[in-house]
Amino acid sequence: MAVKIRLARRGSNRAPFYRIVVADSRSPRDGRFLDRIGTYNPRTQPSDIQVDVEKAKEWLGKGAQPTDQVKKLLQISGAL
Repeated sequence: MAVKIRLARRGSNRAPFYRIVVADSRSPRDGRFLDRIGTYNPRTQPSDIQVDVEKAKEWLGKGAQPTDQVKKLLQISGAL
């Protein structure tokens, strides 16, 4: 099973809010996930990024691959 760390969209139209989740790469974007490790709100100034660094490092150690956007968010939060 290929595991990805990616964004799952929440919020209403024109007001996105994202959860940073660990999911099987075959599951849909907003579908089933294995673990929730943080949130990202791009609508605030500056953007609000909250990541459970210990969980993120644990999943990265197990071989989970972050997407490009999540990789940037993890670098900002200090998990990478």
